[in-house]
Amino acid sequence: MFMDESLDVVGLQTSWKKTHPQAHDSKICQTNQVHTAEVETQAKFFSENGTQTDPHECLADPFLLDRDLSSDLPGLKDFLCRVEDMVIEELVKNAKSHAFDGFEVNWADQNQTVLCLYCLGYPDARKKGLQVTSVSWNCTGSVIACAFGRVDDGDWSTESSCVCTWNLDRRNLNPNQPDMVMDVATPVMCVSFHPKRPSLIAGGLYNGDLIIWDTSRTQDPVLAQTGMSPDAHREPVYEVKWVPVAHRGHLIVLSACSGGRVLLWSLDGVEGKLTLNSAYALVSQQLPQTTAFSKLQTKGGINIGVTSLTLSPWDPDTFLVGSEGGLVLKCTFSSQTVAAVPSDGESVTLHAPAQFSFSPRGGPIHSLHFSPFHRNLFVSVGTDGLAHIHSILQPRPLLALRVSDSYVFGVRWSPVRPLVFAAVTGQGLVQVFDLGHKSLRPVATIDQKTGGQPAYCLEFSPQQLLAVGSADGTVNIWQLSAELTEQGPRETAILEQLANEVAE
Repeated sequence: MFMDESLDVVGLQTSWKKTHPQAHDSKICQTNQVHTAEVETQAKFFSENGTQTDPHECLADPFLLDRDLSSDLPGLKDFLCRVEDMVIEELVKNAKSHAFDGFEVNWADQNQTVLCLYCLGYPDARKKGLQVTSVSWNCTGSVIACAFGRVDDGDWSTESSCVCTWNLDRRNLNPNQPDMVMDVATPVMCVSFHPKRPSLIAGGLYNGDLIIWDTSRTQDPVLAQTGMSPDAHREPVYEVKWVPVAHRGHLIVLSACSGGRVLLWSLDGVEGKLTLNSAYALVSQQLPQTTAFSKLQTKGGINIGVTSLTLSPWDPDTFLVGSEGGLVLKCTFSSQTVAAVPSDGESVTLHAPAQFSFSPRGGPIHSLHFSPFHRNLFVSVGTDGLAHIHSILQPRPLLALRVSDSYVFGVRWSPVRPLVFAAVTGQGLVQVFDLGHKSLRPVATIDQKTGGQPAYCLEFSPQQLLAVGSADGTVNIWQLSAELTEQGPRETAILEQLANEVAE
């Protein structure tokens, strides 16, 4: 029914292209012509000047003094004639001037003057009659912490006290209004800023507690406290130091008390607690055996009360201890000798750290300090009014300098002058010594105008300022002269020579 069919292709030719031919056009576009120019400039005028003194042989020839200037040097004569009237006029003006009336140059004392920059105090503490027992600068040298307590209180005290801080770089500094006041239930005997973290302060209390404050926490600055734990001290804490060696990422704090205990604490800042790491006990029967201490060792097992302590900046394992009986002992943290004393409930074993004994003094050692410029030298002061310069290699002192007829409570080496150290006395004076002078007398004496009340502590800042705390409840900030702060030639060599001397 259906089938395929193939048809032929049909093509049709268009007629549209013939009736509509293709049209095209060509055009050209160009911007306006670009104009260029070239200009040169050059200075038209220049000058050259020169000057020269007269020939050296003409000025130095004494024969010229007898010659006639008019014949040999006519130019000089003309010059003197021209300027004579002007020079005389200026001399007459200077003679009538009153600009320097009353001014006298003090050639003798100008290099020994000191300037009191601030007199800091806390009115509430002064009303209670509290004394400045310790001062400490933070690592930047801008903030100073002052501990208020009592040095002359011979009984357990329950009087409240405080630690105050001032920022000396603050624009509107009020000397009578601290930037921060941290109240404490009992008197504070010592404070110490952390050497690298400027907000951390360690403090030792009269009741044996150890407190760590963090000044960045304005609401509650107490970071950690030992409290009434079996590991804590039971006597007043007279020294507290930050040990620069970290222990497993924790900060290490050292505390020493009058009961003969030296304790190392680990501070956990996250959990806010102090953990006892190591404990040391100073017992008279375990002191290095020398004839000098035979009288002091008649009773075995007696604790040696610690009154002062200093860490060696050269050897992290070495520290010095000063005692109530006038002993100065070289000690080591790595001692493995068990202390011959019954435990008071400490969680760690007590060790005996004493290795070497120095010649005893006639009374308590109030302050010790290592030289920052020589690993073997240190200075000690006490109730006998003398400052002893010691080498840790010899029992007898290399030098004994009279500081005062009264007690000497504090001493510090200068951080910038190898031969200079300063000490404060029971009369309120600051005595500055320079070992480079032939005389053994102080090169400068600072009268603090405290009415004869003693000065208990002093510290140098990184900016070479000297802070002195006194019994009247004030802290004076002194700026020393350039003579006392600029190192002279051969100072280190002279100090080395002193350290190598043999004590008589």
